[in-house]
Amino acid sequence: MDDSVKLLSRNVELLLPEEDFKKKIASGKKLKVKFGMDPTAPDLHLGHTVVLSKLKQFQDLGHDIILIIGDFTALIGDPSGKSKTRPQLTTEQIKDNAKTYFEQVGRVLDVDKIQVRYNSEWFSKLSLKDFLNIAGKVTLARIIERDDFQKRLLENQSIGFHELFYPVLQAYDSVELGADVELGGTDQTFNLLMGRYLQEHFKQEPQAILTTPILEGLDGVQKMSKSLGNYIGLAETADQAYGKLMSVSDDLMWRYYELLLYATEEEIGAWMKGAKAGTVHPMELKKEMARKVVSKFWSEEEALGAKKQFEALFQKRDYTKAKEVVLDDSLDNPVWIVALLRALGAVKASSEAKRLLEGGAVEIDGEVIKDFKANVEWKSGMIVKVGKHRIYKIK
Repeated sequence: MDDSVKLLSRNVELLLPEEDFKKKIASGKKLKVKFGMDPTAPDLHLGHTVVLSKLKQFQDLGHDIILIIGDFTALIGDPSGKSKTRPQLTTEQIKDNAKTYFEQVGRVLDVDKIQVRYNSEWFSKLSLKDFLNIAGKVTLARIIERDDFQKRLLENQSIGFHELFYPVLQAYDSVELGADVELGGTDQTFNLLMGRYLQEHFKQEPQAILTTPILEGLDGVQKMSKSLGNYIGLAETADQAYGKLMSVSDDLMWRYYELLLYATEEEIGAWMKGAKAGTVHPMELKKEMARKVVSKFWSEEEALGAKKQFEALFQKRDYTKAKEVVLDDSLDNPVWIVALLRALGAVKASSEAKRLLEGGAVEIDGEVIKDFKANVEWKSGMIVKVGKHRIYKIK
């Protein structure tokens, strides 16, 4: 029991209440371990793997992992960490996004040994009377205690009435499942505690909650997020992931070693000491971090291939190893720079292209392009560099 608690408590931000958690582990029974995911975007990223890796530890210890696909709650959108109301998604968008989750979750969990539930199973069957009964167990004062709502009220930002229901609905998932433990990022703490609160009102033994740290994105400042463009997606190629990992700062590298690879304080301390003394080069440590992360979430073979390609492209500047792209003859020439970046597969949205261009992150044959409205002439053999980690060669 002590070993299990020690393992499950590692790389954990909060364990509430700790005594309850220890009792549940000591009981020897299979625990129902719940984790919810709203399919509000089609791709998962390395930030999600922090909590998924913790779920894997529970799975390896023989506990029941219940993955909740929040196809109903996604209609609202989790307000956690948001400074304004999320745009509401359509049912079709949610279905399309959910389809991609399973392959990506399988990078971490044994999907044959998890139970997948959609919360529309119970919410679509609730009558208005049932819903009012649930809502009646929570006060408005308690809901607006959450930091996100307090901040928005102080800044005179509107709060959609539907957003107030989100924590209650997520909490009711725990009631429906009779969850013993629920996991989430630190930004989910309020919602997870609401699960305990609601379970008590329904005369259930309240779940223990376990929160994992938030992984910073490539900028090293804000949490990894697709909307912020600072993410490494699980749907990306191993080459892309490796390149992005090599672009992180030396300081952020230690954080990735800790949260993604479970390196110990002693190991990290020794590496930092070696780097400071000059006995170990930070570049080599970063290469090893990138290789291990790609090996863990992609494959060892892909990691070694990505390492070789990175060294050829960025250290030896051998652009024969760059990703070759054949452009359609129907593409304008000259072409709007954003259209070119889209055709190369470098960006999906104009907003992403604008951010990269204005940040001086786009180069064509060594020349930095910053003008969002620029038209460029493309030709075979042209080298287009996007950010620190993507190089394309027009074939």
